[in-house]
Amino acid sequence: MPVEEGVYGLLAEFNTPGAMVHATEQARAAGYRRMECYTPYPVEEAATALDVHHTRVPLLTLMGGLMGLTTAFLMQTWMSAISYPINVAGRPLFSWPAFMIPAYEWTILFAGLSAAFGMLALNGLPQPYHPLFNAPNFRTGATDNKFFLCLEAADPRFELADTRAFLEQFHAVSVVEVDL
Repeated sequence: MPVEEGVYGLLAEFNTPGAMVHATEQARAAGYRRMECYTPYPVEEAATALDVHHTRVPLLTLMGGLMGLTTAFLMQTWMSAISYPINVAGRPLFSWPAFMIPAYEWTILFAGLSAAFGMLALNGLPQPYHPLFNAPNFRTGATDNKFFLCLEAADPRFELADTRAFLEQFHAVSVVEVDL
């Protein structure tokens, strides 16, 4: 189904997290896949209902750590054995035990930075504008005491009238159309 012009989706407002989770589970069972829950505090059941437990941040962290380890060892090898070799008391130019502490530090640094920046990039942040900011009930209740389920118009199952009727069957406080 093509996305309707100027519509981001439908936003249902709930007073309790249980009602929002129930609506999310039913929407998932009905075939909706492009949806998001917004809560003032973490609700693990909502994450389970949305099936969002798959993330690539650990892989990015591992790759960043390996890149830091490799960079530290190559840099120290280059400096001590190739670029500026100094023979101190007949010790070898490539003395890997001396390289362990800086390599460990660079591993932690690169892993931490790749985790932080990778998380921001995968979350699409910073995002100074989102269409949900156009919904007045979202602005006043999302960070205080309300729970929201948004079914996006980009979902193949989304049909404005049918989706509105589907959300209203869960006795939401309000169901509003969110403009782009």
